[in-house]
Amino acid sequence: MFDGNADYTAGADENVARLCALYDGLLERPEATVSDEAAAELKALAQIFDLDADRPASELWPAVRAVLVRQAPAETPVTTPQIEPLTVLLVEDDAEAAAALTEALDAAGHRIVGPFHSAEAAEAATALHPIDVALLDINLSGEASGADLARSLKSRWGVPVIFLSGDVSAAAANAELAAAMVIKPYTGRDVLDALARLERPA
Repeated sequence: MFDGNADYTAGADENVARLCALYDGLLERPEATVSDEAAAELKALAQIFDLDADRPASELWPAVRAVLVRQAPAETPVTTPQIEPLTVLLVEDDAEAAAALTEALDAAGHRIVGPFHSAEAAEAATALHPIDVALLDINLSGEASGADLARSLKSRWGVPVIFLSGDVSAAAANAELAAAMVIKPYTGRDVLDALARLERPA
């Protein structure tokens, strides 16, 4: 077992820094082991980032780390395929980010329901509109979180979810609820790429 040291730059998101501190020892010592809990978290992150999770932790971490520090891993396609217009539920409590993403989605031909800043308002709207996919921030204003909303959308309507968040630990803990995650700060292109991957045939 190791207690690796993060070489992540000062001021970086504390969740990413924590993960780097936990797993970076694998970069120098691939034979090192991590706890079962840490291994499960790493596998959940790999799955939510659409990476091959059926690999040892020492092989998984470099690919996951590349995504976390916003470097393109080998598995990421260079071009984004065109997809049919979707009806997208947008739940983002950062008004500036919500406005920019709404503009990007609209320009790409998608129909937007929202944006909403609370899970309660978004769930009420979902009962009134057929939704193809939901883009959800995890930490929202109001009592319910994005993870709570994802659970409801999945169980009640079978709506696929993409998390939009910088809280990678919360995303990993709720990986079974989402098809993908886009890390904050994101661009409209990041989100459109995630939508395209979601639509790609298996």
